[in-house]
Amino acid sequence: MVSTHSKRKRSKSPASAARSSTTASNGRSGRKVRYAVVGLGHIVQAAVLPAFVHAKRNSQLAALVSGDPRKQDELGRRYGVPAYSYDDYDDLLASGEIDAVYIGLPNHQHCGSTLRAAKAGVHVLCEKPMAVTPSECQQMVRAAERHDIRLMIAYRLHFEAANLEALKIARSGRLGELRLFESTFSMQVKPDNIRLSGTELGGGPLFDIGVYCLQAARLLFGSEPVAVQSLSAGRDDERFKEVDEACACSLLFPERRLASFSVSFGAADVSEYRVVGTRGSLRVEPAYEYEGELAHHLKVGERASERTFAARDQFAPELLYFSDCVLRGREPEPSGVEGGIDVQVIQALERSARTGRRVELPSFPRERAPTVRQEVRRPAVRKRKLVQAESSSR
Repeated sequence: MVSTHSKRKRSKSPASAARSSTTASNGRSGRKVRYAVVGLGHIVQAAVLPAFVHAKRNSQLAALVSGDPRKQDELGRRYGVPAYSYDDYDDLLASGEIDAVYIGLPNHQHCGSTLRAAKAGVHVLCEKPMAVTPSECQQMVRAAERHDIRLMIAYRLHFEAANLEALKIARSGRLGELRLFESTFSMQVKPDNIRLSGTELGGGPLFDIGVYCLQAARLLFGSEPVAVQSLSAGRDDERFKEVDEACACSLLFPERRLASFSVSFGAADVSEYRVVGTRGSLRVEPAYEYEGELAHHLKVGERASERTFAARDQFAPELLYFSDCVLRGREPEPSGVEGGIDVQVIQALERSARTGRRVELPSFPRERAPTVRQEVRRPAVRKRKLVQAESSSR
């Protein structure tokens, strides 16, 4: 089980001490955190890189890292920053030219890239899922503690209005006692996409998008599951040679509350969740998307209402919040511990699907929950031409 962050005051390693000094006093960047974005796939090009315009208060894009020479050349020129190959990653970390990395690499590369950054005293904002195994998550958390760097997992919906308002409603008592959570997240994934790689690489719908549903259930219920059970299904489709096409999951929470969600890489686009209490229900649809509007469908007793949330930049808020944590020496929410809990539950769901049996879970540390105070509003980003990258869905 992933351990919690140490609460004792930690002494800074020489590398991180030097990095903190540079960040605070460097005349070129002022009070800004200088980021290298590692991995230049679709989500990074479509959303992360453009978000730096909206995060310029305290965040600066300083470097790019990719294994593709064309991406290095074209995106380096577009954003006016140096671009490096993966072979140069360690030299960049040691250069003193960056303070943090945004890791947008495939899931199985998150751990190694984080450990190397931590050793160099460079802070880490890592895409979800955090890693492929609970052991890797634990290594990442311990490395962050050992080298006194901030580690945050990029759960963008912790800063998004529709989901934070849903959390507020669920915990306000307006729905009564919360009893059920249901969610569906599905899409048609294109052939040869990395999401269709084996589970040892963090592929498959449960690992890749099930984390959204799991996060929503845990946050809305405000507690951790105690047992899980799941079923997986494949079909005669070349896309699903290494992973299941779909998975249906059930989770038992304290106070006999139940959560269920289904995820699929071979079904039409659906992105929704519903929480049901003894007096009412709230459905969020769309729920997990980063482009376009999100919407609430609330019913309490006989009274129903709807509310639409305008499209926003969901990635700049992560950068702004994480940079503040770096500059002020605060532990971020969501932390590496939060990311590790999700990975441990997902691994239990995978085990249940293989064995056909219910899996009991250990007790988990309760992490600090997001609140509406974490909401940051920035306008939607302007779409840019992608370089050697495309959306994973049809």
